[in-house]
Amino acid sequence: MQSLRELYRIGRGPSSSHTMGPERAVLTIKEMYPDADYFKVTIYGSLALTGLGHGTDRIIKETFSPKKCDIIFDTVSPCDFHPNTMDIEPFKDGVSIDVRRIYSVGGGAILFDGETEAVGEYAKDDVYALNTYSEIAEYCSRNNIRIWEYVHMVEGDDIFTYLAKVWELMKNSIHEGLTTTGILPGGLNTQRRAQILFNQRHIDESAQTRENRLVCSYAFAVSEQNASGGTIVTAPTCGSCGVVPSVLKYMQETRGFTDDQIIKALATAGIVGNIIKKNASISGAECGCQAEIGSACSMASAALAELFEMGLGQIEYAAEVAMEHHLGLTCDPIDGLVQIPCIERNAVAAMRAINALSLANFLSDSRKISFDMVVKTMYDTGRDLLCGYRETSSGGLAKVYGAHRKSKN
Repeated sequence: MQSLRELYRIGRGPSSSHTMGPERAVLTIKEMYPDADYFKVTIYGSLALTGLGHGTDRIIKETFSPKKCDIIFDTVSPCDFHPNTMDIEPFKDGVSIDVRRIYSVGGGAILFDGETEAVGEYAKDDVYALNTYSEIAEYCSRNNIRIWEYVHMVEGDDIFTYLAKVWELMKNSIHEGLTTTGILPGGLNTQRRAQILFNQRHIDESAQTRENRLVCSYAFAVSEQNASGGTIVTAPTCGSCGVVPSVLKYMQETRGFTDDQIIKALATAGIVGNIIKKNASISGAECGCQAEIGSACSMASAALAELFEMGLGQIEYAAEVAMEHHLGLTCDPIDGLVQIPCIERNAVAAMRAINALSLANFLSDSRKISFDMVVKTMYDTGRDLLCGYRETSSGGLAKVYGAHRKSKN
C-alpha cells in the first residue's frame, strides 16, 4: 500500500477522480513533453458523461494554459480497463508526438496504460508491505502495538506532521462551510444548508437530536465547500470528504479529545482506507458510491474506535459494519454535480459511523464477517453494478430527476 499522503490529498473540489486526477495527468504529460505546443485530450466513460458537471474540461484547460488544447467528449467508446479513461496526444508544429492513455483511478491518483502502479505525488512505490486488515492486525497483535503505531513504524515522524496539517485543513473546511451562505455553482440552484443546520435548534431538542444536527452540519459544511471548488482533504475522495472530519470534530468538541489523539485516529482510518484502495476501489465510477461514501464511513468508524481505544477486533467490526450497510449504493449525481444526493449522503454516513462505533462496543465478539471479506464483496458488487449506476449520471436519481424536470418543462 502507498503512503497515507496519497489517501489524504489536499486540493480543490469537487472531484478527486474527475478534477484532481486529470490535473495530475496533464501536469505529468506537460513534464514529459515540454516541447509540445498543442495537446488533444479525449475523455471517455464516466469522465465524458459527467465531466461537465465535475469541471473536468475546465481543470484540463486551466492546467494546460497557456498552451492550447482541444477536449473531445467520447461517451460511446467502451472503457475496457477503467471507466475514468483519457487519451492525451501532444503535438509539435502540427505533428503528433505520441498518444498516452491514462486512467484516473480514484482519490486523485492516475495510472498509465501498461503500468501496474498508480502515479502519486509523494511515492510511486508501495511503502506498506502488509495489504489486508488480517495481516496488519496479526502484526500489531504480535508486537503489542496499535494501528497508528504501525503507521509510525512504516512512515516515521513525518507522516504525523502531515496528518496534523490534514486535521487543521479539515477543521478549516468545516469553519468555512459553516460561515458561508448562498447558492452552490452548477445550475441546480442548490442552497448551502450547513449554517442552517448548525444554528437552528429544534424546539424540543434532545441530546440525540442535537448530536445528529451538529454532526450533519459539519458534514454539510465540508461537502458544500467541496461542491463550490473549495480546498478540502480527500478522505478518501472529494465526494466523500465530509464524513471523517465531521465525526472527529464533534467528538473533539463534546469529549475533549486532543489534536494528538485525533491525528492517531486519522492514521488508523487511513490504514482502513488504504486497504480498500489497494484491494478494491475508492472510485465511484468503478464501483458506485459504496466505494466512496462506504469507504469514508468505514474510515470514520475506525477513527472513532481508535479514539475510544478499542481493540483490534472492535476497530475491525466498526469498519466492517460501516461498509457492509453501504453495499450496493449507487453513484448517481444529478447533472454530474457533486451536490444531490452527494452532500446528504456525507451526513447520513457520518451518523452511521457513530452507530457502527456503538455496535462495535457490544457485538464485536459475535461477528462472522471480516473486514477483508466485506471489502472484496464491495468490489465484486461494484463491478456487477450496471454502468448507469456507476457515476455516469445516466441512472438512478439522476435519470429520474432528469425525466421529472423535462416533464415539467
